[in-house]
Amino acid sequence: MGPLNGIRVVEFTGIGPAPMAGMLLADLGASVIRIDRPQAAEAMRAGSAGPHMSEGRPVLGVDLKSEEGLVRARELVSRADVLLEGFRPGVMERRGLGPDDCLELNPRLVYARVTGWGQEGPLAHTAGHDMNYVSVNGALHSIGRAGGPPVPPINLLGDFAGGTMFAVTGVLSALLERQGSGRGQVVDAAMVDGSALLMSMVLEDRARGSWSDERGTNYLDTGAPWYDVYECADGGHVSVGCIEPQFYAAFLEGTGLVGEDLPGQWDQAGWPRLRERFAEVLRTRTRDEWGAVFEGTDACVMPVLSPGEAPDHPHVRARGALVREGGRVLPGPAPRFDRTPGGVTRGRPLPDADETLREWGLTPE
Repeated sequence: MGPLNGIRVVEFTGIGPAPMAGMLLADLGASVIRIDRPQAAEAMRAGSAGPHMSEGRPVLGVDLKSEEGLVRARELVSRADVLLEGFRPGVMERRGLGPDDCLELNPRLVYARVTGWGQEGPLAHTAGHDMNYVSVNGALHSIGRAGGPPVPPINLLGDFAGGTMFAVTGVLSALLERQGSGRGQVVDAAMVDGSALLMSMVLEDRARGSWSDERGTNYLDTGAPWYDVYECADGGHVSVGCIEPQFYAAFLEGTGLVGEDLPGQWDQAGWPRLRERFAEVLRTRTRDEWGAVFEGTDACVMPVLSPGEAPDHPHVRARGALVREGGRVLPGPAPRFDRTPGGVTRGRPLPDADETLREWGLTPE
């Protein structure tokens, strides 16, 4: 049933981090009902693909521009524990569904808002995408190789790590606090804030003088030869991350470089020579051959698998971190619970919205 069994969430359909937050709350056992435009909801119920990460949750078509639609939305809000929305600031207020309206209707409501720039600030009403949010807080600048441009980390860092995960953290924290106060509150999860917080370790190293703003010269950004990705004989790649001395020793053992006259691990002047030698050796075998060499060792070397290959990795398969269903690759549940395990809401028939309405004590249309 999941640890959030009994928690009710009304999700106003959006894109990016908000629907992923709804997906995670549903995976954890919450009863989540999505509100979308009537035409979009009808199309999805008829079998059309909905917005990204909108599977597994019933969708209810509601025209928020009509009084009838607002009445239905308010009915749901009055019975919900959590409201989740990802629109630009002011959109919900203009619909009469802003925090003041909803908390007056339901004082115990946790009102979660996830945006790129946050609810206030000079850019609050400006459009943006993942790479824009991580551009202004130093995160994107820090990703890439020396002499090259910053490399956008697809939309993992801003949207999902900086947005979704902090929105869910805020929701869970507010629900916990409500147990004592009996009151809900507004959660303002901004991707620019969350991804800035994720830079904590880098900023701490920078303050200590052990991290340079020069991209690709540091120990975690491919500057160090023992924390990088290398091409193998077949064009595949392995990741090498042997930071600690005992792991570095295991790497040298596996590559046959023990005893060779090489610069010291932390001798930065010698890093170009180490990189050259590591690349030369790692090109002598295929990716999977190196995977076999380092299997079961603490050298911190792993084959770099494509999304299509990843479900077949023995560890990934054993944990069900990725599974194949109906020709699709789907992620498994995370995190895991021993007593109240959650589940996966993707790849299943769309739940019936009318049934959910009845469970919430409402009459279907």
